[in-house]
Amino acid sequence: MNKGKFITLEGIDGAGKSTHMGWLKSLLEGWGYGVALTREPGGTPLGERLRDLLLHRDRRLNPETEALLMFAARREHLDKVIYPALDRGEWVICDRFTDASFAYQGGGSGVSIEKLRILERWVQQDFQPDLTFYIDVTVETARDRLGGVRHADRFEQEHDGFFQRVRGAYLARAAQWPGRIRVIDGNRPIPDIQKELELNLSIVCK
Repeated sequence: MNKGKFITLEGIDGAGKSTHMGWLKSLLEGWGYGVALTREPGGTPLGERLRDLLLHRDRRLNPETEALLMFAARREHLDKVIYPALDRGEWVICDRFTDASFAYQGGGSGVSIEKLRILERWVQQDFQPDLTFYIDVTVETARDRLGGVRHADRFEQEHDGFFQRVRGAYLARAAQWPGRIRVIDGNRPIPDIQKELELNLSIVCK
């Protein structure tokens, strides 16, 4: 049995990732692949409890504590969900992964990139997604999309400067990993975005 592929979606809050998750699953299933959807933080009972702590906490955690919790949840996620699904030959589509830690805890909150790299190597060794879609939108566009949709979580309540730093860190990460991270212009109509997603995904399938 061939191992599955690991696909991740990244972007600032309001980029539209959740809009494309189910569509990607249906597309791949139409191509004959088994597909598992998951998310970070989350994906496991421990991860979901940590998600609640991290996203809905009234008092802000120390950024390094936050990073350690994210990677602890990621280790459990890999062990219990991602690796087993890939070994079964399934494709795994994950809403955020390690790139988000470099963007949010690194770029947004100022945690040392070297400390994040140490955690990355410790938790996942050389494992990386087969393909990452970074859906890029301006902070203003993201704010417009989030406005009034639901009660904002702790990250969504951050100021624009925070999200500018997060976006900058994502773009820097994409420049570092150009073969893996595809920057998708998320300001376009959904059909245009999905056409580009499909084209990039078809290349990975070959």
